[in-house]
Amino acid sequence: MAMADVTVRGAGIFGLSIAWICARRGAKVQVVDPFGPGAGSSGGLVGALAPHVPENWNAKKAFQFDSLLMAEPFWRQVEATGGVSSGYARLGRLQPIADDRALKLAHARAQTAAQLWQGRAEWRVVEGRKLGSWCPLSPTGFVIHDTLSARMHPRRACAALVSALAVMGVNVVSNAPDQGQVVHATGLAGLQELSAAFGKTVGNGVKGQAALLRFDAGDVPQLFADAIHFVPHADGTLAIGSTSERDYNDPTSTDAALDDVLERATRAVPVLHGAEVLERWAGVRPRSKSRAPMLGAHPLYQGQFIANGGFKIGFGMAPKIAEVMADLVLERIDNIPDEFRPEASL
Repeated sequence: MAMADVTVRGAGIFGLSIAWICARRGAKVQVVDPFGPGAGSSGGLVGALAPHVPENWNAKKAFQFDSLLMAEPFWRQVEATGGVSSGYARLGRLQPIADDRALKLAHARAQTAAQLWQGRAEWRVVEGRKLGSWCPLSPTGFVIHDTLSARMHPRRACAALVSALAVMGVNVVSNAPDQGQVVHATGLAGLQELSAAFGKTVGNGVKGQAALLRFDAGDVPQLFADAIHFVPHADGTLAIGSTSERDYNDPTSTDAALDDVLERATRAVPVLHGAEVLERWAGVRPRSKSRAPMLGAHPLYQGQFIANGGFKIGFGMAPKIAEVMADLVLERIDNIPDEFRPEASL
């Protein structure tokens, strides 16, 4: 058996995406994860690929913008190779506008979006009554409609990557020795390892609870209302979430916090009243101290690399993170923003 050029440790969204791009560039890759693909927070339900607000532009927002634009060709290539749908579709997002101050701000952001988003997406203010029942209640009667947001099903996205990688001769294995360049994309466990080694918090886990409803909204924008994401999936289900819990006892249990999310969700979007709950899910998202993804040289393992800290934006950031990590690992080209380097959390 040929030696691998790259070993990726971790089969969440970062690890699988990096493995995919490295394989596309001709590298021999192995992916190692004792728990299997999508076993952590990447195996969740929600899949809201949504941008930061178009103002106070910085490297993180620019990186995310590029990645969200890269997502469609990225996922189409994955799906065409492996034959499994990720559920990706760039259908936009609706958000209610709470008061006159927020309405004025939304109009201002429409102007900054025209410049910052380079005409490739829009941030519009529209009347909610023109959108029908699939619209969150809005005190002003107006909602924000951005055309950059996209949806996907996280589990199906991981399955799509696994299938595409298999076609490329890359399988996810539970155990194997390091070969070639090594990338650690191990999520919460990796952040805990760093925190223990440095004797301080380098990152932590934030628990999120979400639910899947039997509600076929069709190919419509996702919603963001009362701090809740509503993501209509291609399979006729609707994902709702998530909580953000810094303190928790059981990382995978659901409780009254999810009941509260569901109650608030039906208040914000009344058409959901009576929809059957198909699944309740909980998982822990890896959050770096800096809140940005942690990319670059691994702080503990000389000559190896890290890709961690996806937190709530991992799926949206994955296409570009995969490209810049492949640049670094395979060609020693470093295009990582300073805010994303491990030093930002150390």
